[in-house]
Amino acid sequence: MTDTVAETRSVVVEREMPFPPEKIWRALTQPHLIEEWLMKNDFKPVVDHRFSLRADWGAVDCQVTAVEPNRTLSYTWAAYGLESVVTWTLSPTGTGTHLRMEQSGFRPDQQQAYQGAQHGWQRFFANLEQALARME
Repeated sequence: MTDTVAETRSVVVEREMPFPPEKIWRALTQPHLIEEWLMKNDFKPVVDHRFSLRADWGAVDCQVTAVEPNRTLSYTWAAYGLESVVTWTLSPTGTGTHLRMEQSGFRPDQQQAYQGAQHGWQRFFANLEQALARME
């Protein structure tokens, strides 16, 4: 068996956001807020919690793998044969937060999923910024 880890690719999106990490953390971990920018869900920020993200096109099966409040959130993301991991990293800056999202685990034969994720996360980030701007 060959080691396929080196063959997988990641989608990375990074943004400087003019909001404190605590506010972004709420948007990443509270179900009603996640629904505003990502999808309907039954998320809980608890390691090993299984949840699904639901949209018109189908659902994503997920499981929380890491929770470090206001700093790191990681969960598996499985849909249509894609087994990947989404990791959010929040780093405070002088003017807000540097937010980094990495979705890792795209195999070479998953070009369509990879391109879809690149496009999709750009849209999700835009939605996230709008949701944060509306939040109290």
